[in-house]
Amino acid sequence: MIKLNNVSKVYPRSGPALKDVSLHLEKGEFAFLTGHSGAGKSTILRLIQMAERPTSGEVLVSGYSSTRIKAREIPLLRRKLGVIFQDFRLLRDRTVEENVAFALEVTGAKRSAISPRVGRLLAHVGLAPKARALPDELSGGERQRVAVARALVNNPLVLLADEPTGNLDEAATYGIFELFQEINAMGMSVLMATHDMSLLRAYPHYRVIEMAQGSVTNDSAAQLEEHRG
Repeated sequence: MIKLNNVSKVYPRSGPALKDVSLHLEKGEFAFLTGHSGAGKSTILRLIQMAERPTSGEVLVSGYSSTRIKAREIPLLRRKLGVIFQDFRLLRDRTVEENVAFALEVTGAKRSAISPRVGRLLAHVGLAPKARALPDELSGGERQRVAVARALVNNPLVLLADEPTGNLDEAATYGIFELFQEINAMGMSVLMATHDMSLLRAYPHYRVIEMAQGSVTNDSAAQLEEHRG
């Protein structure tokens, strides 16, 4: 599903962001990507989206390779990815349902199909009663649920979440994470970047990929396999 093979990323001004990183996320797998700020978590997520290319090595995502993908293919790849950010990135002048619908409209979806799809997703994330509210009328947890619905609206294969609970209180954090668990249980791969250690401690049975200074320092995948065995 996602493979990074000996990937390095060097920026001209700030220097190395990733150093020889290799990892593999299987279909339907859930993994935490963790480490202090500047460890390289967000860089990995940008490379998976092909927003940037590695300086060396190869990123493979659902059959697309960073070494061979053409510019016109990148939008097709991104339709297979749902992306959620810490700061929500909602359109403040559009209602909840309009924010979610917008992600379908830009792909050229038929208008007759948009409204039912949006309605089902808002019901799934518990926001059907807030469909006509503006983002500023919502709590932080509710805004992130809108962002989740928007990320799921095109039926992606993979959900990428970059510090999605960083601006939320504890109750909202666990509410969003339960939503991610439901999504994962339906077969979607989830890669969640976080430095919330309490969340990692609360769910020790999930894979944790630890990063520091651009390198993977520990990957619990081997230990989890051994435990299952």
